[in-house]
Amino acid sequence: MKILLLFCCYVMGATLISSDGLNYENAELTLEGVWELENQQMYENGMLSETLPNENGYRQVKMYSNGHVMWTRNDPSDSNEWFGYGSYTVSNGILEERLEYASGPMMRIVDTTKVFRFELLLSADSYQQIQLDEEGNRFQGESYIRIK
Repeated sequence: MKILLLFCCYVMGATLISSDGLNYENAELTLEGVWELENQQMYENGMLSETLPNENGYRQVKMYSNGHVMWTRNDPSDSNEWFGYGSYTVSNGILEERLEYASGPMMRIVDTTKVFRFELLLSADSYQQIQLDEEGNRFQGESYIRIK
C-alpha cells in the first residue's frame, strides 16, 4: 500500500511539474474577447447563395465580456451611427443577444426585436452567427475573426 501511495504521489508530482496547467484537448471555446466582421452571407432556401466582403472602409467590431456584448459599426457611406450594448448567452449552439442601449437607428430596430437569436458556429479564432427564419431556415449570416 505504501508503494502504491508513493507511486501515485510521484505521478502527480511529475504531471504538475511538466504541465502548464492548461488542458488543450478539452479547452472550452469561448466568445469572450474582441471580434471583427470578416464578411456577411446571404442564404436562399437555407443554402448559402452569396458571400459579401466588407468594402469601402466598412468595419464592424463586437466585444464579449462576462455576459455583456458591445458592438459598433463604421460605414463611410452611411451617416447614421450604429452601436449597441447589452447582454448575451450561449446555449446549445445558440447565441442570444439582448440589446439594452443602442444608437438611434438601432433603438428603432430594438423596439421591434428584443432578442437577437443566432445559430452559432464557434472555433478558437473565428465564429459565424446565422439568423434563422420562423421555419428554422438560414437566411443571413456574419463571420467574425478574433482580434488579438
